[in-house]
Amino acid sequence: MLEGLLIGLQTAFSLQNLLMVIGGCLIGTFIGMLPGLGPMSIIAIMIPVAISLGDPSAALILLAGVYYGAIFGGSTSSILLNAPGVAGTVASSFDGFPMARQGKAGKALTIAAIASFCGGTLGGVLLMIFAPMLSSVALLFHSAEYFALMVVGLSAIAAFAGTGQVAKALMMTVLGLIMATVGEGALFNAPRFTMGLMDLQSGFGFITLAMAMFALPEALFLVLKPRSTKENDGDIKDLRITAAEARSIAPVIGRQSIQGFFIGVLPGAGATIASFLGYAVERNIATKKEQEEFGKGSIKGLAAPETANNAACTGSFVPLLTLGIPGSGTTAILLGALIALNVTPGPRLMVDDPQIFWAVIMSMFIGNLVLLVLNLPLIPYIAKVLSIPRNFLIPFILFFTLMGAYIGQNNATELLLLVGFGICATILRFADYPLAPLLIGFILGGMLEDNFSRSMQLYDGVSFIWERPMTLGLLVIAVLLIALPSYRARRARLRAAGVADGD
Repeated sequence: MLEGLLIGLQTAFSLQNLLMVIGGCLIGTFIGMLPGLGPMSIIAIMIPVAISLGDPSAALILLAGVYYGAIFGGSTSSILLNAPGVAGTVASSFDGFPMARQGKAGKALTIAAIASFCGGTLGGVLLMIFAPMLSSVALLFHSAEYFALMVVGLSAIAAFAGTGQVAKALMMTVLGLIMATVGEGALFNAPRFTMGLMDLQSGFGFITLAMAMFALPEALFLVLKPRSTKENDGDIKDLRITAAEARSIAPVIGRQSIQGFFIGVLPGAGATIASFLGYAVERNIATKKEQEEFGKGSIKGLAAPETANNAACTGSFVPLLTLGIPGSGTTAILLGALIALNVTPGPRLMVDDPQIFWAVIMSMFIGNLVLLVLNLPLIPYIAKVLSIPRNFLIPFILFFTLMGAYIGQNNATELLLLVGFGICATILRFADYPLAPLLIGFILGGMLEDNFSRSMQLYDGVSFIWERPMTLGLLVIAVLLIALPSYRARRARLRAAGVADGD
């Protein structure tokens, strides 16, 4: 680990990578503050820029900086306007916005910045400790285990879907797997499902699909539902927190850094789930008097989700870097960017490309420090950015979306696919279908098929499922991840019906 840390420090502290960290954090913070936009949209737009750098370390550092910068900055609009900039900061508005209405906007933004910094930094420490351990365990994996691992990742998407959305998440995951079959197959190099179009022989472009799923619908939503923002007149100059308040939130930050990190590690989970669980846990363990303050301006109610979502962002890099499985929708886009840069994330990444692995971890510490230094003194000025009309964002998003799709494949057909998929994605969003499972299914679909085909060839059939205990165990876990949410929902319905009958 010491050797890896030294390699990471040397790589991360190069001039180019320092500029990438600062630039990514600035862009992420700005995008996170704008209601309606999020890290997935801007990362999808910036993938062509990152790929053009040519250096995988710099590209991933830039995109990672955008990711945790957006989560860091998303609390600003949640607190000042009750309009969460990203989904992971929705829970921050529960107590942050009431604090702003009470004239404590500056204090709320300070607590959010400190909690975010501590969550991201402690998450980075846990990443250093646990990532190598997971990587050495993953070295025992072969094609059969990787196939089963992909199934676990896909099933976890459904297990960690929102309430009542398990079936929808499964449907979208299957749709992503189907889309991954377009192009040349893993066993044979013959084209399939291309409808005779040469442009589809290599399959759908990841950049095109990512932008169609996230960036283009955002622009269309801005057109269909234009909404202007208002400046907040609260006190944003008083940034001080008392010693008693610091002692009060310190245990919360410690607990939620650990909990948020491990939630982020789970494939399919992410900052949104971590923030809601963090808020719920702290409310449940609080005293009766403190519980009454939650939702009315509790500093614990603000610190908990802000810590948890930033720790989860860091945790989501564990399965991405060590196992090649995205821990969230955003890291699914990062996984596609790595593949586009000819970098294969997985257990061999620490051995084959240690400068990439450790540079990303080191850049997180630098990035969190940069975010804290930038945000605290600029809080009064950052709030002014929110007065920009959202309609001005539409041409910007459309331009970079179209250009990114074209440059990514250098093919005009990609523009037609982008528009078609973008319209379909917008309709799915209106129908409340989650889009992240589709993209994760599309990315994992190719690896799933490759490892399944390789295992079939090695074992002359599907006998590898029961001949390899680890493979069988992982598949059982996948079944449980799909079955348990349905079982819990059924038990809850039966319990509710029993209570109703008793009444």
